[in-house]
Amino acid sequence: MTTPRVSIIIVNWNGISFLPTCLDSLLRQTYRDFETILVDNGSNDGSIELIRGSYPWVKLVLLPGNSGFSGGNNEGLKHAAGVYIVVLNNDTEAEQDWLAEMVAVADAHPSAGQIGCRICSMHDHDLIDSLGHGVCSDGMTRGRFRLKKWTALAARFDPVSEMLFGTACVSLYRRAALDQVGFFDDDMFAFAEDSDLGLRLRWGGWQALLATAAVVYHKYSGTGGVFSPFKLYLVERNHYWVAIKNFPLSMLLMVPFYTLVRYLVQLKVTLSGKGSGGDFLASGSMREILVALLKGIRDALIGLPEMFAKRRVIMKSARISSGEMRALLNQYRMTFHELLDIGKDG
Repeated sequence: MTTPRVSIIIVNWNGISFLPTCLDSLLRQTYRDFETILVDNGSNDGSIELIRGSYPWVKLVLLPGNSGFSGGNNEGLKHAAGVYIVVLNNDTEAEQDWLAEMVAVADAHPSAGQIGCRICSMHDHDLIDSLGHGVCSDGMTRGRFRLKKWTALAARFDPVSEMLFGTACVSLYRRAALDQVGFFDDDMFAFAEDSDLGLRLRWGGWQALLATAAVVYHKYSGTGGVFSPFKLYLVERNHYWVAIKNFPLSMLLMVPFYTLVRYLVQLKVTLSGKGSGGDFLASGSMREILVALLKGIRDALIGLPEMFAKRRVIMKSARISSGEMRALLNQYRMTFHELLDIGKDG
C-alpha cells in the first residue's frame, strides 16, 4: 500500500447534515492520491454510523468529547501520512478539480507553507466567503472580500496570488512547515487558531499563496453558528492571544487603544442593526453579548503569562524581521468597517 501524498483532515461535531455533501465532493476529485481522516469530537447525531455505513474509505478517529477545532485537527495530524496536510470544514463542497489545483500550486512553489483557495458561498457560488485573510490593528482577523462578487473581482487576481494567510476552513499546509512551527494552538479551542498558525508560518519565513482556480463552497459557520455567545467569547479571547503571540512589539503596544476603537464602532453598528449588527442582536440579549465579551477579556488576561512564553519561542526562531512582519500586516490591514460588514446593506 502506497503512502498518500495528501492527507485531508475533517473535524466533525454533530455535522451529519453536512457530511454527505462534503464527502461526496471528495469522491469526485480528479486528483486521487489522498486519504481522508475524519476526527469526530464526540458526536451523538449519527455521524459515526453514517461514516461507517456509507463512507468506509474514510479513516475515523473518535474522541470522547469536544476537543474543539484545534484539538481535533491536532489529533488528526497524528494519523496523517501525507506530505501535504489539508484542513477542510465539514460544511463545505469542493469542485472536482479543487485538490488537483491546490497540489499543483504547492508543487510549483516549495517556499509556500500554506496554499489557500477561492472560497464562495454554498448558496451563491459567485459570492465570496474568503480570499485569504486580513488583519485589523487590534488583532481581529477575517476573510478578505467577504460578500463581494467574484465576477467583479476576478480581474484583480492572478491564478496564483500572494496572501497574508488563509482560513483553516480550507487550506493546504506543507508538512515541513508544520514540523517547523507547529500546528494549531490547543489553548484556542476554535476561532482565530488559523490566524495564529498563519502568522507563525510567516514568522517562520514561509510564503502563503492563494490558488484562485481551486474552488470550495462553504456554508458560513454551519457548525459554530454565525454569532453565538460562546463564539463571541472565543473570538474576543483569542484575538488578544493572536496579537500577543505574533504582533511586532510596536503594534502590540497599540492593541488596547485599537480594541477600544473597535468596541465603539461595534456598539454603533450593533445599535444601528447595519452590517453585522443585526447578526449580533440576533445572537442573544445585549446582556449575553456583554457577558461573553467580558469573559473573553478576563480569560485573555489570565492566559497572558503562557501566551508571552509562546511569543518568546516564536520570536527566538523567527526567520523574518519585525519590520518585515509589520510591513506584511500593514499590507493586508483590514478596517473595522470591513470587519463588521458596514455598507453591505446600506
